[in-house]
Amino acid sequence: MVKSDFDAVVLGSGPNGLAAAITLQQKGLSVLLIEGRKDIGGGLRSAQLTLPGFIHDICSAIHPLGIGSPFFSTLPLREHGLEWIHPPVAAAHPLDIPAHTAGPSDITKAATLVRSPEATALSLGVDEAAYLRLVTPLTQHWPLLAPDLLAPLHFPAHPLLMAKFGYQGIPSVTHLARRFRTAEAKALIAGMAAHAMQPLSNLTTAAVALIFLMTGHGKGWPLPRGGSAALAQALAAYFTALGGIIHTGTYITQLSQLPSSRALLLDLTPRQLLQLGGHRWSSLYRWQLEKYRYGMGVFKIDWALDGAVPFAAAGCREAGTVHLGNTFDEIAAAEALTARGGHAEKPFVLLTQQSLFDDSRAPQGKHTGWAYCHVPGGSRKDMTATIEAQVERFAPGFRERILARHTMDTAQMEEYNPNYIGGDINGGVMDIRQLFTRPALRRSPYRTSAKGIYICSSATPPGGGVHGMCGYHAARRALKDIFR
Repeated sequence: MVKSDFDAVVLGSGPNGLAAAITLQQKGLSVLLIEGRKDIGGGLRSAQLTLPGFIHDICSAIHPLGIGSPFFSTLPLREHGLEWIHPPVAAAHPLDIPAHTAGPSDITKAATLVRSPEATALSLGVDEAAYLRLVTPLTQHWPLLAPDLLAPLHFPAHPLLMAKFGYQGIPSVTHLARRFRTAEAKALIAGMAAHAMQPLSNLTTAAVALIFLMTGHGKGWPLPRGGSAALAQALAAYFTALGGIIHTGTYITQLSQLPSSRALLLDLTPRQLLQLGGHRWSSLYRWQLEKYRYGMGVFKIDWALDGAVPFAAAGCREAGTVHLGNTFDEIAAAEALTARGGHAEKPFVLLTQQSLFDDSRAPQGKHTGWAYCHVPGGSRKDMTATIEAQVERFAPGFRERILARHTMDTAQMEEYNPNYIGGDINGGVMDIRQLFTRPALRRSPYRTSAKGIYICSSATPPGGGVHGMCGYHAARRALKDIFR
């Protein structure tokens, strides 16, 4: 047998590529991780995008699935520089509701997600008991549910718990919302489900809402001190401490450029697989990759601010994440319109304010802001004014605090990270048709049709998010297939 240069090569250093490389390296194999950009991280990068001294997260910012990842939680990342910061309020959702039939709007109300389910339920008024009945049993069992939920389709380790979760999570969040009477409770779960980047009437959107609620109550929604890049750097430091090798600044355009290896793992999406090695795939696999569906894109803004975002609702001023979308119906209408190819006048905006809790992000007395809204895939429309109007709606005086801004439309998001096809940060639509069959209907979703080549990106189960589980499961598949 001809000796390979490496036991395994991993292409792409996002959280899934890093997870795959670590999983293989932990078994004592020789592993090379290749990254096209000069910096590792994929969606885990931070930079001074606006003014000197203002550190912005280029893509992901808050990490409920990062700290809750069944794989990452086993790693000694604190020993390699990672420090999690927990805001007092994980997420807040302000409401713009008329105080009287013909009176002015009240924007001081907000539903708040905190670690305590009981304290969260208090912000939901008469829905307090209904909320606790929904989330308490699931939250108590999150450590047992997480490995099954963040995995490919398989017989679960805890079938009864999974059946209970499925009963709650398979329907749409529109169905789930009927359990509640208050605008606060309905809005809170709508904002959670909107992370799925699909109409709220779709099946399994309830599951997305429940997972984000469970992570909030379980381990919180933290941010890494110094920026999201700190998580990538800690993962890379652990990988190299195990003996792994990282090469950066090397764009691979064809498989022949890669050194020889017994296993190749690609942290790429189907369109890139077709470009990189279409001739290597079987006709059926190539046909399935061509049919793979990408979803909504995002338009993102980073701000350098002269002060904190002046939210009218007190809960928002203590939150790491703020969901701006108002009522359930308003969010549902905006997401449905975006899915049809339109641009909402009042879109769902996901905003984070890391500098409130991490003083390394901005000069003293100044602050950063980070936000995006959903747009049709490939949209080039400038949503700056629309997003800032939505922030101003709940934080009067916000515009006066803007010192500088940096924007990225869907094309610029894809240029920054080629995995974000059309600005889709989830690596493809995560609806019920494509949740477990991503990227193709196969016995193992991580195997390609070419022996020894695997896909380990968010285009495989369990999909988008900073959890590394796609890479972990792909590497486990390679270990079983090739290294026994």
